[in-house]
Amino acid sequence: MSSTTSNAELTAADREFLATPRIGFLTVAGGKGLPEPRPVWFEVADDGTVQLFSLNTSPKVRRVQQDPRASLVAANGVGEPENWIAISGTATIEEDGAGELAERLGARYWDLDDPEKAAALTSMVEADLVRIVIRPERISRYGG
Repeated sequence: MSSTTSNAELTAADREFLATPRIGFLTVAGGKGLPEPRPVWFEVADDGTVQLFSLNTSPKVRRVQQDPRASLVAANGVGEPENWIAISGTATIEEDGAGELAERLGARYWDLDDPEKAAALTSMVEADLVRIVIRPERISRYGG
């Protein structure tokens, strides 16, 4: 196993790893005080960006607006061999497509046959959502 850093190109192995439902940890540089990582659902788009959704009024969104430097780390779970990917770059707030992203991620992360989860997802989709999109500038990884 080795650790490598690239100039922001996701490999086929990276994409396969990130396509498996994992909790990502988003850290945004913006704001006063210490960085505050938050667990998030995410997906890698066809263009290699990483996207997640959030309420338009969330602290994550305010932090990105203050300072767009952000990173997302995704890792294997307990009991699996160590494997992780850290994607760092510039984040933007996008007004379009957040509801559709929430629907895709809800189906990826939850069993929507569960009526409570389906109702929770419907509430999320109907909220004032935005997409946070990270354009990778550095990718670090370990394992694989």
